[in-house]
Amino acid sequence: MMNPKWMLVTFAAASLVCTSGFAAEIYPVRPIRVLAGGAAGGPIDIMGRLIGQKLSERLGQPVVIDNRGGAGGTIATRMVAQSAPDGYTLLCNSSQFPVAFSLYKNPGYDPFKDFAPIINAGVSPNILFVHPSLPVNNLQELLALGRTTKLTYGSPSMGSTPHLTGERLLRTMAHLDITTVPFNGAANAMNAVIAGQLRLGVIAMPPTVPFIKAGKLRGIAVTSSQRMAQLPEVATVAESGFPGYEDYTWIGFFAPAGTSRVLVDKLNRDIAAIEHLPDTSTRLEAIGFDPISNTPDEFTKYVKTEVVKWAKVIKDSGAHVD
Repeated sequence: MMNPKWMLVTFAAASLVCTSGFAAEIYPVRPIRVLAGGAAGGPIDIMGRLIGQKLSERLGQPVVIDNRGGAGGTIATRMVAQSAPDGYTLLCNSSQFPVAFSLYKNPGYDPFKDFAPIINAGVSPNILFVHPSLPVNNLQELLALGRTTKLTYGSPSMGSTPHLTGERLLRTMAHLDITTVPFNGAANAMNAVIAGQLRLGVIAMPPTVPFIKAGKLRGIAVTSSQRMAQLPEVATVAESGFPGYEDYTWIGFFAPAGTSRVLVDKLNRDIAAIEHLPDTSTRLEAIGFDPISNTPDEFTKYVKTEVVKWAKVIKDSGAHVD
């Protein structure tokens, strides 16, 4: 006969499973708020709104995208870290999420303890681009110009992966004396180059695609391992004199730590299914995002490797914000 104590433990465990399953079954019963760690028009906003719209249709509740850009995404990240772990406040952030942990003296969050990673929704290479008036057509020509002329480049924000791509590639590896002008978001950095306020920029590729195709910008190099189908004429950094070079901006979704694993798994499945809908995947691929499939555990491991990678880049480049 089973010991009464074990009967109670077994009953409690079964009740927990049933309760969690029931919570997932009825979730959501009210709107979901997604804090986006980037400005409107940038890669985080693009991904958040595309997934959010489809997620709303799938779940039957509004999914509200709340852009809180600035400070390397730490404003949105801190807000979600301090939110109730009930599945109704989520974070959409980029690879600046692991970067800011090393870049800021006090980022206000711990990427390992304060979050339950849901899914890495997609990756995109960063891209170096110029205003058409700048007389360069490839990376080697840009570097040659940079050795005789002081260059300035725009980036989405201090500590974003495009900013660190610029520092790693142009300053640390190519040894250029170059200045960074950080903007509040990728769209603002890109628009400054389009307007001729700056003549060089580094951001994640997606927002630039239509403007490069329209001739308003000129692509110089992408940081992927192979050329991108959306801009086949733009060479990779690796084939432009830096073999093996790769950097990516990724966009992921996170819940506060303590969120039920049942809800995290449900959101992972829902977002993965949305990404692979024909119209969604076509749109993502058209702007340069590669939709990928991964579990919460796989994404968690990836975030840990990213923290280590970008901490080294920050140390080697001497990048700092405070």
